Amino acid sequence: MTDSDVAVSIFERIGGSATIDRLVDRFYERMDTLPEAKIIRAMHAADLAQIGDVLKRYLTEWTGGPRLYSVEKGHPRLRQRHIGFAIGDAERDAWMICMRGALEETVSNAAARQDLDRALSGLADWMRNR
Repeated sequence: MTDSDVAVSIFERIGGSATIDRLVDRFYERMDTLPEAKIIRAMHAADLAQIGDVLKRYLTEWTGGPRLYSVEKGHPRLRQRHIGFAIGDAERDAWMICMRGALEETVSNAAARQDLDRALSGLADWMRNR
């Protein structure tokens, strides 16, 4: 990474809104189909469209793009919003399997993909509540 990369957000480095949209779509497709994701798929409604839109807005803002999430929902308070779900190592790992696969399929910039993977891994670790 060069000094100029530091000033550029991950949102821009991965390709902006179009990439976030593809990333989230592929993430939920993987969650819907991978046997390894059964444990987390069971935590979601049958229709993933609404939660997909929320994740797109959240990731857009979280990666440095336009403020789409907080203007509607306020502070993310992710742990509080997920407190009703038992999230341990198995759930974190299933989430990361889906996300890593989606990252591989949608983010062509290897350095940006690695940086986003590292950030998402930290977030997934932090979400554990058991």
